[in-house]
Amino acid sequence: MAKKKTTGESKIFVIDTSVILYDFNAINNFGEHDVIIPITVLEELDNFKKGNDTKNFQAREFIRLLDDLSGNYTLNDWIPLVGKGKGKIKVWMNERTKNIDANKVFGEAKADHRILNAALGAVEENPGRPVVLVSKDINLRLKAKALNLTAEDFETGKIRHIDDLYKGRETIADLDSAIIDELYRASEIDVKRIPAFKKNPPADNQYFVLKNGKSSVLAFYNPETQKIERVEKNLAFGIKPRNAEQVFALHALENPNVKLVTIQGVAGTGKTLLALAGALNQKRDYRQIFLARPIVPLSNKDIGYLPGDVKSKLNPYMEPLWDNLKMIQGQWEEGSREHKKIQDMVDQEKLVVQPLAYIRGRSLSNIFFIVDEAQNLTPHEVKTIITRAGEGTKIIFTGDIYQIDTPYLDAQSNGLSYLIDKLKGQKLYAHIALEKGERSELANLANELL
Repeated sequence: MAKKKTTGESKIFVIDTSVILYDFNAINNFGEHDVIIPITVLEELDNFKKGNDTKNFQAREFIRLLDDLSGNYTLNDWIPLVGKGKGKIKVWMNERTKNIDANKVFGEAKADHRILNAALGAVEENPGRPVVLVSKDINLRLKAKALNLTAEDFETGKIRHIDDLYKGRETIADLDSAIIDELYRASEIDVKRIPAFKKNPPADNQYFVLKNGKSSVLAFYNPETQKIERVEKNLAFGIKPRNAEQVFALHALENPNVKLVTIQGVAGTGKTLLALAGALNQKRDYRQIFLARPIVPLSNKDIGYLPGDVKSKLNPYMEPLWDNLKMIQGQWEEGSREHKKIQDMVDQEKLVVQPLAYIRGRSLSNIFFIVDEAQNLTPHEVKTIITRAGEGTKIIFTGDIYQIDTPYLDAQSNGLSYLIDKLKGQKLYAHIALEKGERSELANLANELL
């Protein structure tokens, strides 16, 4: 919920901790409506302010933002939010209610129930004004509704129609055979030669399977030449693309004019393997290759619970990345020059496999930067990574938008979906959705039927 227009009396939105950890600037997204922050939320944010994860950054930034807003006010006052037509904000100190007590209803005194009591108290003290609890926590929203409270998700940055998300590729059938023949002969044609593009030109760097009966050709729209160009099936460091989607992905990875690539697909479609193979194939063009992924601990417990030193704690999370590297390396015998070359890159830190948090603060100039499992990032995290890119850097995000491991994110609100939706049609950007599994027949069977 965000940026609602006035339809009568303004509303009061009660904000949960999860919303602030998702976006510290969330309070500025409610237009002319007023915002309440329960005191319990501030107490919970105090527990998150130390650390290097994005949630720690969000907690610190919100505390600073609230401090700047408060100025000469007390937190018991309604404090005007900055900006024309904005509402006010207040920290709700009293979490006791006259009628319903969430602690008693649910049989336990806990932070979530105190936040519910703050919302119930706001309803009691503001008769006639709509009060809405906003939370990324589905269970808290359900509990609120059980108490007859209106509860909504925070929808800023959320994709409305996920099934219509840009795929980056399209099949066009029943073309004139002369068009396909010319693409094979000349490698490019004017975009207006294809009837579908006379009125509606394709998106920049969009890929196509152009067909006429049994004849077909792979192509893409080049925004630099404004022509449809043939895409050839090439190997990358020994890895051979097995279907049209993979050919397109590898082309985008190796296109020097494209600085940002997203590859979306279920397990076994070859996202990470292709990204790594494409990076190794261009190793001379970049100072380093970074391969990183966010750490999402099991059961959402901090990795400090795991035994061993820091390296031992993190190794299990990085193992899938090493597996892809070993698969590429395993194409050659152990004593061969190619096998040794990859090992030398690792030893000399020309190829670095690390948790995403460890990349924070490093220079990202002239780097091929692969971010795996990007669906576990928030839109803010994705933006932070991209805005750090220096000259000569290329960034690749891979992931499955339907396989979310992070609390408070889903297919519509994660950073990868947000990125695909917002950057479609940009000259520096290309996207490919992979659908055909190539890991094994067994893996394909599981993806289809389980």
